[in-house]
Amino acid sequence: MGFLSLEFAGAFVLFLVPYWACRRSPGVQNLLALAAGYFFLANLHPWFALILGLYTAGVQACAWLIQVKPSRISLAVSLSLAVLNLAIFKYFDFFRDAINAALTAWGLSAWIPAIQIMAPLGISFYTFHSVSYLVSVWRKEIPLVPLADLALFLGFFPSVVAGPINRARDFLPQIQTVEPRSLSQYPKALLLIVLAILKVVWLSAWLANTWADPVFANPQQYHALDALLGLLAYTWQLYLNFSGYTDLVTGLALLLGFQLPPNFRAPYLATNLRHFWSRWHISLSTWIRDYLYIPLGGSRQGFTRTQINLMIALVLSGLWHGASGNFLIWGAVHGAGMVLLNLGDRLWGRDRVAARLPILANTATFLFVALAWIFFRSPSLDQSLLFLQTLVTHFDQALQFNSPLYLLLMWLALRSYPLIARACDGLLHHIARLPWGLQPLLLAPLAWAGLFLSPAGIPGFIYAGF
Repeated sequence: MGFLSLEFAGAFVLFLVPYWACRRSPGVQNLLALAAGYFFLANLHPWFALILGLYTAGVQACAWLIQVKPSRISLAVSLSLAVLNLAIFKYFDFFRDAINAALTAWGLSAWIPAIQIMAPLGISFYTFHSVSYLVSVWRKEIPLVPLADLALFLGFFPSVVAGPINRARDFLPQIQTVEPRSLSQYPKALLLIVLAILKVVWLSAWLANTWADPVFANPQQYHALDALLGLLAYTWQLYLNFSGYTDLVTGLALLLGFQLPPNFRAPYLATNLRHFWSRWHISLSTWIRDYLYIPLGGSRQGFTRTQINLMIALVLSGLWHGASGNFLIWGAVHGAGMVLLNLGDRLWGRDRVAARLPILANTATFLFVALAWIFFRSPSLDQSLLFLQTLVTHFDQALQFNSPLYLLLMWLALRSYPLIARACDGLLHHIARLPWGLQPLLLAPLAWAGLFLSPAGIPGFIYAGF
């Protein structure tokens, strides 16, 4: 039962009735939301709910240890156990293959057996949530919270699968409030849900079916411009899919009276990679900055060490996305790009090109990000290299798409994004002025159009696998 299914929509609407009937008792609402989260995971697979429950109890035990014995050792042990849980479920096969290959290369027999392990859905997101909680308890930003509150924080169903990554110090106070929650952002919630339908069900799925999936399935049969069109189609597909699901879960959370952190801010309008990472998957990039890059030393230990810390952070960011060499390369490409950007800033001044030639800088950044997505999307390194080869050598094949026209349209779409954003803000302003009962009626035609124009089937959430 996915978030965009009719079954979920009906169940969610029915859930809102008892939820808001208990408006004067946020504690009862919390219990209802907690039960809904575990029911949602158990409906997907009972294993997912069981693992989350056991993991939550373990995190609470670690937090108790940190509070009773607040030392760096207790924090390190607690964080190691949290990350070890993620590593076992998500990276066992990756490290097993790497270790066995190394042993074979040294003339030793491989000894780590193959074990079929199904990674629980959302494990990466709730692991990051738990790290935030443990660090916040150690820093005394928040006290140890009741187990039920922690369980809701880790298992809050709008964000347990799709993110964004919540911070304990920001989200737990929303859980522990004694004031009645409100639907003050009801118009925004409705608009976000409709935007999610337009982005995910229509545009993202259409780009995938029309260009991205066919080209990535067999890049060598296409002209270089067709391959570039397929690549840019995937670049937009990924953004629309991920930001659309973020819009959806943010809207669902608002309908429950909760505020989630922003996760995107027009990332493809960035004029360099630094700007891009301040706009793309913001909850992840700031998490990596605060819990990995800064603890490594950040920029406090000289220029060279700063670049090393930056490279480590982005390579590990790539590894977080998936246990494969391709994701490591994707992270390393972004790390190398950031290092080169910092070198350029040191030689010629910070953001000099971005300030003088913003359109050129934006186009170059967009193309760099798109080329890096090749390693993100391709199933193997060999497939990635074949795609790159197609882009630079395949100019003799006949064009199968009207690629020059569509490439121009994609660039114009990139440049027109601020106009689209302002149009959405204007629409929200007008919706908010209507009686609440009429607001869904105004947005219904947009939702219907998205569903009518969409390809058959309900597209999955790309980032759910991470």
